[in-house]
Amino acid sequence: MSSRTVLLLAAVGLLLGPSARAEELKETNLPLKRVVLFSSGVGFFEHSGLVHGDAKVELQFKVGQVNDLLKSMVVEDLDGGRIAAVNYGSKDPITKTLKSFAVDLTGNPTLAQLLQQVRGEKVEVEAPNKIIGVILGVEKHRKQVGDREFIDVEVLNLLTEEGLRAVPLETVGTLRLLNKDLDAELRKALALLASAHATDKKGVTLNFLGQGERRVRVGYIQETPVWKTTYRLVLSDEKAPLLQGWAIVENTSEEDWKDVKLSLVSGRPISFVMDLYQPLYVPRPEEQLELYASLRPQTYGQDLARKEMAFARLGEAPADRRLRMMVTPRGTAAGMGGGMGGMRGMAAAPATRSPASAAEKGFLEYADFATGQGVQSVAQAGDVGSLFQYVIHTPVTLPRQQSAMLPIVNADVKGKKVSIYNPRVQAKHPLSGLQLTNTTDLHLMQGPITVFDDGVYAGDAKIEDLPPGSQRLISYALDLDTEVAADSKGRPEELLNVRLLKGTMITGRKQIRETKYTVKNSGKSAKTVLVEYPLEAEWKLIEPKKPTEKTRDLYRFAVEAKPGVPATLRVELERTTAQHLAINNLNDQTIQFYLSAKVVSQKVKDALREVVRRKSEIQQVVEKKGQVTQKINGIVQDQNRIRQNMAQLDRNSEVYKNYVRKFSNQESEIEKLREESAALSRKEAELRKALDEYLMDLDLQ
Repeated sequence: MSSRTVLLLAAVGLLLGPSARAEELKETNLPLKRVVLFSSGVGFFEHSGLVHGDAKVELQFKVGQVNDLLKSMVVEDLDGGRIAAVNYGSKDPITKTLKSFAVDLTGNPTLAQLLQQVRGEKVEVEAPNKIIGVILGVEKHRKQVGDREFIDVEVLNLLTEEGLRAVPLETVGTLRLLNKDLDAELRKALALLASAHATDKKGVTLNFLGQGERRVRVGYIQETPVWKTTYRLVLSDEKAPLLQGWAIVENTSEEDWKDVKLSLVSGRPISFVMDLYQPLYVPRPEEQLELYASLRPQTYGQDLARKEMAFARLGEAPADRRLRMMVTPRGTAAGMGGGMGGMRGMAAAPATRSPASAAEKGFLEYADFATGQGVQSVAQAGDVGSLFQYVIHTPVTLPRQQSAMLPIVNADVKGKKVSIYNPRVQAKHPLSGLQLTNTTDLHLMQGPITVFDDGVYAGDAKIEDLPPGSQRLISYALDLDTEVAADSKGRPEELLNVRLLKGTMITGRKQIRETKYTVKNSGKSAKTVLVEYPLEAEWKLIEPKKPTEKTRDLYRFAVEAKPGVPATLRVELERTTAQHLAINNLNDQTIQFYLSAKVVSQKVKDALREVVRRKSEIQQVVEKKGQVTQKINGIVQDQNRIRQNMAQLDRNSEVYKNYVRKFSNQESEIEKLREESAALSRKEAELRKALDEYLMDLDLQ
């Protein structure tokens, strides 16, 4: 087997320079033979042909395309030759180049900042009179512009023949550097800035070394416009629907496509741009002579014995921890052949082969395909893993900066006219549509469809990706001959069952939702109307038993509507829910509702009655305790009145003595009442505890 050399251009930047034999190489043209366009906005371009002996190939690219070229370019000499250097024009960072001039323009400097850079230079200033002097510097002065307002103005200080002059920059009309060399440096820096805006092209030279006639090829990735699909669907009552599909492609490259093999891939390869064209410079430390260097902080290496001990402990660590400690990022060297193998794997397996020239041997060949009536389809579908592609059978010729429509499908498909009703789209009329089945062998990519019905434009539709054998609905117009009226009704919630569990009442409830649709067809022929109904996970379909179609979020029900005869559809759904209620929080009215419900078992009713009895007993204690508290409060209020009266009386009077006896009796009564209240509180706590224990022991259904 002959040796093959594959060179990834990403490594070309490391080469020291062009080959010594580059000037002796014979220039050879390597035509573009193959283009693969991806729907993610990139394209693969392949040049191939024959070279004789030592040869060089010149390719032209825009500056903006060089990064993709450096990242992806693959070069092959298939018959024993070898590849020398791949040369291209370098690009130094403009900021680095600008810094090399005497006047630094990298930071978008102001006039004052520029003048600071050229201090000591002689200038000619018109402000408005002509002044010649040497620049001392630029400073800011405070200038009053109102009664209390001040602004900073920049002033140029010059040393003239007459002495020092301060010239406000705002009064300067023109300023000229009298140093011709410095003036030339400034103009060169400005010219460099202007050249950075140019969109010029860069040449790339590929050098092939070897003997005799050999096959070579070059492949690379470039940014391209996204290719698109568009369809036409012709409907007829007598014939099957005709689907015609076109691919829209643009040639935005720098050369014409002449008889290239074109493939259109619907896929999303991961692609990014990395700046490989811009030269990178590594910052270097600045060192000083030892005589001038001050003492700096030091760092010290680890003791080797301790390092060995740490390594031994690492080996004794558990396997999972050791893996985390020892693993380090490392690159995996990819085989060169694998890269081109991936390119070869893109095409569909060929069905027939035609004789190939020496330059085409080993390259991709494409299968023939059947053609339909009228416009011939020039594409054949082939799966590429989870992707799909159209391989354009006929070689494509497309001048640069031009676009083309290429037919990719022209075949009869299966379809049935329907009307699609969704009140969220249109409350009164359904949409005219079609149940489209992809009976072709092609994977139809998403795109717009222009629909023609009986030779007349009927409307526009849109489809998503449609694999072979799949069916989709499309809609393209409003069906004004058909009306749909929807009437929604709700039924009272129904109690299904009641369970008592550990102080909680768990009730099962059923809700029923019903919608009745009335369809009126004013057309001349019968129609199938698909009624769309939202699908909700918690609601179960009861009537009809099964939908005609079911999507992720919709039911579809088919209604056959004859002209002049109303058709009806009843959709019924139910939902069961479980409600959790704390029994202790139920009032008597709520408990009475469940006691009267037929679905509640006798055991549950008896338990609820017992709860009512116990809560009633607790309530009696609470009320009695409240009465005792009320009595205590009344006595306390009376005592307050007695205290006020006693303060006004003589302590030896009979009235005062009577108040003292009454006060004493009230204190005894309060003491008894408080003991009674405490006893009632203890009883209430015991009853509540007994109720809680009773509720927690419940498990009835």
